[in-house]
Amino acid sequence: MSPLPYRGRFAPSPTGPLHYGSLYAAFGSWLLARSHGGQWCVRIEDIDPPREVAGAAAAQLRTLEAFGLVADEPIVRQSQRYPLYADALARLLDQGRAFACACSRSELAASGGIHHQCLHPPGDRPVAYRLRVEPTALVSFDDGLQGRITQDVHAEVGDFVLKRADGYWAYQLAVVVDDAEQGMTDVVRGADLLDSTPRQILLQRALDLPTPRYLHLPLITDAQRRKLSKSEAARPLDDADPLPALRCAWRDLGQAPQALATAGSVDALLAAAVAAFRAERLPRQLQPLPG
Repeated sequence: MSPLPYRGRFAPSPTGPLHYGSLYAAFGSWLLARSHGGQWCVRIEDIDPPREVAGAAAAQLRTLEAFGLVADEPIVRQSQRYPLYADALARLLDQGRAFACACSRSELAASGGIHHQCLHPPGDRPVAYRLRVEPTALVSFDDGLQGRITQDVHAEVGDFVLKRADGYWAYQLAVVVDDAEQGMTDVVRGADLLDSTPRQILLQRALDLPTPRYLHLPLITDAQRRKLSKSEAARPLDDADPLPALRCAWRDLGQAPQALATAGSVDALLAAAVAAFRAERLPRQLQPLPG
């Protein structure tokens, strides 16, 4: 069988404006999709209303458009896809792969938050739903940039949450369902999500869903090695002047700066970037931004 056409995505959470680290991840995923002649999609991961900032999603989409990173398909919003997540959870419950859990964080503190058995019977408090992770759950995969990754999900993570006790859907379930339903063949994202990938592969197996190829870009960090989303260095991008930030992201993606030197517009820069991009130049690590 011939391989499926490349489909990638950028999936921001609407917790604030896009910053340089967001652009770097979005540009990297866009370039990899374009270099494979594939499609690039945008999905707004808005399943955590308490953390959502009003107007952030619209601002993020305006920024992407200003930087020329326009999705090939209509924007998908997780908040409109709850029935898909409910169906997946129902399947896991029917199979005995998921279960209701009333354990609190304080009750799990002694085990470092790792759940292997319920310490509180359901009945007198709201319940979360967890995936039952068997002791044999050792997951290995080959990351497109970081190499061979292996995680003992049972020992290091335990039974993880699929739906929270407050009623909100957990990221791990939503992202697995969405990537499969949207036909994503390739997931390119920041290395802060590298240790989530084995959990997602376990869920894909439990739901009989395909596993995409993964590539985790090194994180952009500040001088104190904090990821930009948690740093004062995470200033919003300037939608009115996108070329400098695009050139910086191109450089941090390990590409030859001179390839974009003469580009005087966003369209010209992106065309030059697609022509000059070399995936083998992507770095596995980056130096922190200067203080």
